[in-house]
Amino acid sequence: ATSILQANEKIYEVMKPGSVLKSIDWNQLASNNPLEDSLAIAKLCDNRSYLLGVFDGHGGPACARVLAKRLLSYIAASLPSQHVSSLLLEQMTPTTEFRPEIESLYAHEFNQYHASVSHLRDTLSNDESQCSMDSTERALLTAFEAMDQQLSEEALAFLLGPEMSEILQRVPRWDWKPWWADAFPSRDKVLQLSTLSTAMSGAVATVAHISSNNLVIANTGDCQAVLGYLSEDGTWGALKLGKEHTSENPSEVERLYSEHPRSERDTVLRMDRLLGQLMPLRAFGDFRFKWPRHVLEKWVIPVLGESALPQNYKTPPYLSARPEIIKHTLSPRDKFVVIASDGLWDLLSPTQVVRLVGEHMSGRVALGPLTLPPGDVTLEEINKMLQQRREGLSKRPLDTNAATHLIRHALASTETGLDPDRLSELLSLPDDVVRLFRDDITIVVSYFDTDYLLKSLPQSNQE
Repeated sequence: ATSILQANEKIYEVMKPGSVLKSIDWNQLASNNPLEDSLAIAKLCDNRSYLLGVFDGHGGPACARVLAKRLLSYIAASLPSQHVSSLLLEQMTPTTEFRPEIESLYAHEFNQYHASVSHLRDTLSNDESQCSMDSTERALLTAFEAMDQQLSEEALAFLLGPEMSEILQRVPRWDWKPWWADAFPSRDKVLQLSTLSTAMSGAVATVAHISSNNLVIANTGDCQAVLGYLSEDGTWGALKLGKEHTSENPSEVERLYSEHPRSERDTVLRMDRLLGQLMPLRAFGDFRFKWPRHVLEKWVIPVLGESALPQNYKTPPYLSARPEIIKHTLSPRDKFVVIASDGLWDLLSPTQVVRLVGEHMSGRVALGPLTLPPGDVTLEEINKMLQQRREGLSKRPLDTNAATHLIRHALASTETGLDPDRLSELLSLPDDVVRLFRDDITIVVSYFDTDYLLKSLPQSNQE
């Protein structure tokens, strides 16, 4: 069981001084075969800022994999300080390698985006809803919406071929010129099938931008980010950063209703799902909830069948990738942030997750060698350190990786502690049964440097 749990775990230690992050733990456990979750972690070229993304796919892994490969670069290019494409970021997580035709397509698209992103920023900054946003918020919003638009245009280009220009006039789009007709044969089958599979699958996403003492979250769908902090009385507290975009979120339901005629109130949301089918109310891809009806009828149904057109499909688009933006200024009490797909949150509450990671922090210290601080140390101070170490040893976790620790407890926790038999059973279920008991789980745990956050406080607060 431990071998299975630890197969995909990674720990990244931040060695560069002057960074708000100390380390990042991540892990994934599959339920679907293939795994439909993806993740991406990258360091920006300033060596102090980070992007961390979790992508939960549905209808197959295609959309989530494409987002993990491409979205962080689009965000980095959208930030005003990013000018040189070759220095946008250093990817820490491996991404899917696609066929050469697809890799070439994505490279062309990114170059187009990077060349025109300044104009895009100016266009979006005129949006009244963005007047109060800072550059990081605008970059996240711009990149999310532009990425989804490009996924749409790529699929339409290779699905429709020469008829693409007529369709694009009816679909809101960014202000750059499509180049596909010159770059590739319009009906290339590899490109057609790949872009269409990405467009017809979907993915929700949570991306964090962490720089200095600023944490900015962009959330589309039902992944979650939760901040772990120490209260004044020394207990752990959990702060949810944003709400899931599902039917359980009243404001999200009202937003959906407001975008469609009152005559559709009984059909736009049925059985707590979008048009009776999709659980998240915001997502990338899923263009059968976004494209005009005649496009689905004329070009998509002949390829994918009648199921490609949802019932009561009257006033698209019904779905958007536009993210909710959440800002948080980090304080020395903030110790870590956990970003995870709903496979974790289905099993553990935010409070439980924060408590488990907090206890893991204490236990992990006990796993390492005892190190004394520089300078003179009194016997009393050494004795106190040994007592703390003894207490920590009693909480010593089985896993050095906090994400693995969370997965273990999500699967095996009972009222009396961890149940190894339950863990083995849940890890041994056959592929055709396991999805009934749990979802794919993807977790990223990022630890903040308390000393750095103390130094970033105004002098009066430090005193």
